Amino acid sequence: MKVLIDSSGLPFSLAHGGATTQVVETVNALREIGVDVEYARWWDSHQHGDLIHVFGTPSKAYIDFARAKRIPVINTTLFTETCNRSPENLRIQGLMVSALLKIPAIPPWGAIRSQLKWSSYKACDLNIVGLNVEADVLRKVYSVPDEKIKLIPLGLSQHFLKASHGEQLSDSLITTGTITERKRSLELATMAKAAKVPVHFIGKPYDEDGAYWKSFKALIDDKYVMHTPHTESVDEMVRLLKQSKGYILYSDYENWCLSAHEAIACGIPILIPDQPWSRELFGDQASYLLPGKIDENTLRLKTFYDSIPSLKAPDISLYSWNDVARQLVATYEGILQTPSS
Repeated sequence: MKVLIDSSGLPFSLAHGGATTQVVETVNALREIGVDVEYARWWDSHQHGDLIHVFGTPSKAYIDFARAKRIPVINTTLFTETCNRSPENLRIQGLMVSALLKIPAIPPWGAIRSQLKWSSYKACDLNIVGLNVEADVLRKVYSVPDEKIKLIPLGLSQHFLKASHGEQLSDSLITTGTITERKRSLELATMAKAAKVPVHFIGKPYDEDGAYWKSFKALIDDKYVMHTPHTESVDEMVRLLKQSKGYILYSDYENWCLSAHEAIACGIPILIPDQPWSRELFGDQASYLLPGKIDENTLRLKTFYDSIPSLKAPDISLYSWNDVARQLVATYEGILQTPSS
């Protein structure tokens, strides 16, 4: 079995983030357990694969071309924003998508519809997601049947899984991720100052000349708002997490959230937005912030910080990337054995 991995997202040099980490770690783990896997080379007409796993939704035409060559296509899309919408909003979105797809594909609507890729989820051989709330998006919005949906978790490197607990040498909380609007870094820094709770930000901006970064940088006082640029060293990230009192995240939305799992692996309690993704993963074992309510969340931040001696990291299952790779291999083999493939 030869697997081609196709990721057509933004280059890591332009926009660093968890999506790229997922692709790279998945490929490395598949290779480590002996799978013949390559990144798809769009320019190479001689490259062969038995199956294509696309990270990022392929077009319907892409799937049709692959099917003509009897190559199954598996899709992994991160429904980061969509999975956190209310059930009613998903229902309405699903009705709109269904109605629009019934409109005949005459110009210019046909070209517009193909670019939206709404039909791709149902057309591909399988959709792999990490959460039930993401599976609900596929079901309710894109009418994908259950047999075309598979839940497989995301993994962690062994550096995190083997991390010991309890060093907590710092008095500060830690937050990791890009300094950007979606992570609400500026609002969190403002809350930290107001609550007089030290927060250590680990991450870099997309644009060091941008207004958002300059506004955030002005709040750095090395007392309540501390900043360290993103570190490429996993060992250093483990050290920073282990010495922190707790982890905080204040982003607009997430799905699996690798950084929260990394913090849990290092044994520290977490304070995160109260949203569908977080409730599914952590239930009542996490402390929660209310999306968009800065005054209330400033109080919750202070309460969390003061309560840390009595709090624990959530006791949840953590997976290695090799665990993920083994589940993927079983899934790939099942797809290849399906007659329609």
